[in-house]
Amino acid sequence: MALQEWDSVLQDTIEEHDIEDTWSIEFDDAIVPNHPAGGWQQYISGAFARFMCSKCKRAWPSKRVLVVFHMRLLAVENKGMVKVKRFRQKCKKCVPSQMEEPHFKAENIEVLLEKLVEKILVKCYDKDPGEKNSSFHFDGRIDGPHEAAHCEACQHGICRQVTTK
Repeated sequence: MALQEWDSVLQDTIEEHDIEDTWSIEFDDAIVPNHPAGGWQQYISGAFARFMCSKCKRAWPSKRVLVVFHMRLLAVENKGMVKVKRFRQKCKKCVPSQMEEPHFKAENIEVLLEKLVEKILVKCYDKDPGEKNSSFHFDGRIDGPHEAAHCEACQHGICRQVTTK
């Protein structure tokens, strides 16, 4: 999904939680997990997504797609900012192969951003978001082995930090 769709879901979710500050979102591949810039908070989630090889067109599902969010509230300006890094995977059949971007279903973006807004409430507003317990929607075979050699998050040593609960 394009950034506009992520932004639309974020705005709806922010509104549902009665947050009055203005929040924006952007994709940022320069994010370094576990090293947010000063004043920024971090949230890491695992999610379900699909990939497609740009070379051979092979498609595969993964329930271990790491998504790292860095967020910051500038209370003086009533503005919040979210930066997102979606970790990629590469095709196991093509050599050499390039890292491919994950494709998330709309329902899973909604779950990801609901969980993000719950973290924003806790980390930026010191509020209890309550229990929602949204879970990711899986489609396709998800019981196969995790191919660490083809996972960007594994290559950075952070894949095992999260689960997709």
